[in-house]
Order: sequence, then C-alpha cells, then structure tokens
Amino acid sequence: MLGRDQFTPEGFLRLSPKEIRNAGLSRPKVEYIRGIARAVESGSLDFPSLYHCEDEEVIANLVTLSGVGRWTAEMFLIFGLGRPDVLSVLDAGLRKGFQVSYRLPTPPSAAEMMAAGERWRPYRTVASWYLWRVID
Repeated sequence: MLGRDQFTPEGFLRLSPKEIRNAGLSRPKVEYIRGIARAVESGSLDFPSLYHCEDEEVIANLVTLSGVGRWTAEMFLIFGLGRPDVLSVLDAGLRKGFQVSYRLPTPPSAAEMMAAGERWRPYRTVASWYLWRVID
C-alpha cells in the first residue's frame, strides 16, 4: 500500500515496480512515473519552476518525458498549476460536452473547438469545467 511518504520522487523510486503495480497502475504507467521521478531527482525537471513559464513552454518541457503527451501536460496546467485559460481540444470529454451543449450531430473537430474557444478567452479552463459537467 502506498502511503503519503511515497508520493515524492524519492518515495516512488524506493518502491519496487511490483509495489507500485499493486496500487493499480499498469507496467507502462509505472515506468512513466519512475521516469518522471528520476527527472525530478536529477534536476532535469523542476516542477516549481514551471509555475513561472508560459503555458506552451510548460507543455514543451513536459512532453519530452516518456509517457507525457500534450493532453497530460494540459491537464497539469489546469489541475496542477491552476491556469485559467486552457482548452484541451483533443479531450474526449470536452468534445462530447461541446457536442451536447451545441446540439451537434457529431463531436467537433479540434479546429472547431479552438475557434469557438476564442470567445471564452481568458477563461477557457472555466468553460472546460462546464463542458465536462454537461456529460457528468
């Protein structure tokens, strides 16, 4: 069982992959988390410094890590850094919420979401919360 003291880079690296898998994570996710932990431990990833970066710079830094794509980086911007103006146009839930809200026959394309999202600047994160709620 993972305890509070394991939720640090050092804590994850002390655990065996099997111990982490027992918490319900797949093998690839275990390796991704351990890779992130190693990056933090080595100093090549400094989460506090990301707070001062522009959104696209945060994304560019995070997607260099194995297992971290644009969607993950955008979720980090929203939930980790509390950024107010993020619209993750490839998020399936947001696309479905947009489809329902605008009574579209199919989910919108990324370009359609980006165009519509321009109206919501600088609070596209707030719009995202509402779109997610539509499908809850």
